[in-house]
Parts: sequence; C-alpha cells; structure tokens
Amino acid sequence: MRGRALLAVLLLTGCASQPTLTAVDTRSENVDHRRLAAAAAGGSGAPATYALAATEGYRMPQLYAGPPPVVGERDSRRELAPTQVCLQVVVDAEGAVERSVLLNDRPECRAGAAAENAVLVQAAQDAVAQWRYSPAAVCTFAEGKVPKDRGDCRDAARVEPVAVSLLYAFTFEIVKGQHIVRQH
Repeated sequence: MRGRALLAVLLLTGCASQPTLTAVDTRSENVDHRRLAAAAAGGSGAPATYALAATEGYRMPQLYAGPPPVVGERDSRRELAPTQVCLQVVVDAEGAVERSVLLNDRPECRAGAAAENAVLVQAAQDAVAQWRYSPAAVCTFAEGKVPKDRGDCRDAARVEPVAVSLLYAFTFEIVKGQHIVRQH
C-alpha cells in the first residue's frame, strides 16, 4: 500500500509545473494537456499493479521533449467549445513513446470517440509520438541503504528501466484570433 501511495504522490508531483505559453499568429487553437488519474480496475488504462519490495524504489519518467498537438488546417471548424480527448501513452524502457491509444471509457473523455473529433485525436497522437522521456525505473537498493526518497536512484545497487503507461487529457478549443497552446 505504501508503494502505491508513493506512486500516487509521484504522479501528482509530475503534474505540478509552470505553464508554458506559445503564441503564433493564425486562427486560435487552445490545447491544454494534463495527466489523468488511473481508472478503476477493469477500464481501459487500468494499470497493472506492481508491489515494490522494501529495498526497491520507483523513478517516474520525466518528459523532456513534448511538442504540443497542432491541428492547423486539418480541422475546418472556426469555433469549438473546450473539447477533451484522452490518450493512454505507452512509454518504453528507453523513454520513447511506443504507442498511444484513445481512452473514451470515462465521461470526461467521450468526446474523442465522436467522428467530428477524429482530427483532434490524430493531432494528439501525432504530438505524443514525438515525446521523449527520461525512462521510468525500478531502483534496487542494498539492505539498509534505502534512501528516504525512493525515487532517487543515484545510490541504487541496480537500476532497471521499465516501460510504463501514462494517461493524458488534451483539451482543444478553437476561437477567432491567434493560435495559443497552453501546456501544464
């Protein structure tokens, strides 16, 4: 249970960052993305659980290259109320995105299943395909040498990079004016 709580804290910590704002003179598309909490067991995106041993820690993957989705001229609509599209992103043990899958089993994610929003889903998938992470890892420490922060693998006896699945929500909005992308 303690390992699960640690993972939850680490997931929430990864979400806390300063917004980045990019402005380009075109029609306006606002895109905001955030990590989603894991769904209850049985739904898509439900993670397989792994219980950490007393001498193990877990290092979350860190996104270091993450271009935002760009819809551009692929979508002819001039207006779009905030519309959320959700993806499950599988990151391999090297930190590259292996694949992304549409999530629509949650009420807040169902807009991605609508045919008129297929271009939004494609834009999100095209963007995340380019994302790069420092890989997630299970860190094994020598008995009695487990640090307070078990996500810090610097003094680990063994560091095993692992593949992970992350859940993201992208909110698209189209308004008149300039193209603005917000990332949190």
